[in-house]
Amino acid sequence: MSFDADFREIIILGRKIQLYFVNGLCDTEIIVELLKALVNINDHEQETNDVVKIVRNRIVHQQFEEIEDIQEAITRMLSGLAIIFIDGYDQIMVVDVRSYPGRSPEEPDTERVVRGSRDGYTENIIENTALTRRRIRDPRLRNEIIQVGDRSKTDVCISYIKDIADPELIQIIKKELKAIKTDGLSMADKALEEYIVKQGFNPFPIVRYTERPDVASVHLFEGHVIIMVDTSPSMIITPTTLFHHVQHAEEYRQTPASGTFVRWIRFLGIITSIFILPFWYLLSIEQGLLPEALEFIGPNENTGNVPLFLQIILADVGVELLRMAAIHTPTPLSTAMGLIAAVLIGDIAIEAGLFTGEVILYVSVAAVGSYATPSYELSIANKLARIMIVLATFAFSLPGFVATSTFYILALASVKSFNTPYLWPFIPFNFRALRQILIRYSVPAKETRPSITQVKQKVD
Repeated sequence: MSFDADFREIIILGRKIQLYFVNGLCDTEIIVELLKALVNINDHEQETNDVVKIVRNRIVHQQFEEIEDIQEAITRMLSGLAIIFIDGYDQIMVVDVRSYPGRSPEEPDTERVVRGSRDGYTENIIENTALTRRRIRDPRLRNEIIQVGDRSKTDVCISYIKDIADPELIQIIKKELKAIKTDGLSMADKALEEYIVKQGFNPFPIVRYTERPDVASVHLFEGHVIIMVDTSPSMIITPTTLFHHVQHAEEYRQTPASGTFVRWIRFLGIITSIFILPFWYLLSIEQGLLPEALEFIGPNENTGNVPLFLQIILADVGVELLRMAAIHTPTPLSTAMGLIAAVLIGDIAIEAGLFTGEVILYVSVAAVGSYATPSYELSIANKLARIMIVLATFAFSLPGFVATSTFYILALASVKSFNTPYLWPFIPFNFRALRQILIRYSVPAKETRPSITQVKQKVD
């Protein structure tokens, strides 16, 4: 028998009663109080004909129910609930005494803001629903639990506001979740996403992730559906478009003018991260495309000992290696690693003739633009697109650059998230919605919800 599966057997008014629970997932103090309440029955009750009724009345807990299925009872116990068997009674009493181990809510590292709330979702699905409910005290907010995984029985919560969210979308999500056939979701939210989205080799993120309760609440008010997976602090938001992945909570913590400025700078950084490196390489190999005033762009006669194209690829891949190393390096050592990398790549590599200064400059600008992208998944997809454009430019010069850049736009236009066009409101064009993306209006001026969520109330 597994050491963490515990039980107690006590005799109450001549009947055996067994209490089963998983040590480590339950609140020990509540278990002790339950046992005290049951044992005290022998001291205060003499009626032995209705032990079940007496026990039911003595279990003072806000979440109590009775079930018949033994397999369901075992699943409940392994989820952290306590189950009670009474000799001669065909029902199983279930008491919610869960107390999952985990950390307290704190601000997520990837979505920090200068001003605003500092709480964030945790790995505890019960705490996560409470963090959302605290911001949306609407009785029409629904949190529906579905268990996924034949062995793991992972709790998955679908959150939506009943009179706002599209019922058809909710049914589609429920159908996809119930159709999942797997032993377990070892990678939690990401594994679940791949089951319900079926993305294939499309690199662009179809759903949006957030660890901020305020961001999730805003999307719920707009008619989106939130999917929570137990053991993961990341909430899945759907449906989403490309423009959902390039917005950040910081824009709404500033004045509308400042928020618009921050948004435009971010858009510029994202576009720069994709096109500046291949465009500079195109101008370097096609000097005839440059007007006289911009002839200084491009490497001088000394291009180093390594071909320019290879310099770009090596530098771009090198920056990605540095990012990976920073993730896997302990925090006290990451600063030292960054200094060493800056000296080696930024100074010694140039002096040795491995790289030219302009290559390092433009690769660095592209990297900064990638880091300015709020969605980590989108930044990786854009990096893949950038490398493909550089390769095509190297192979076919100007036609390659134009063709791959056009293909990039067409690829975005062909993507759909739960039947939602990825480039909406640009394709199909919706001027009113596009204006709200380009300009950060004040909250009172934005009283409409996006039409892509198929909400029942007024939309843009």
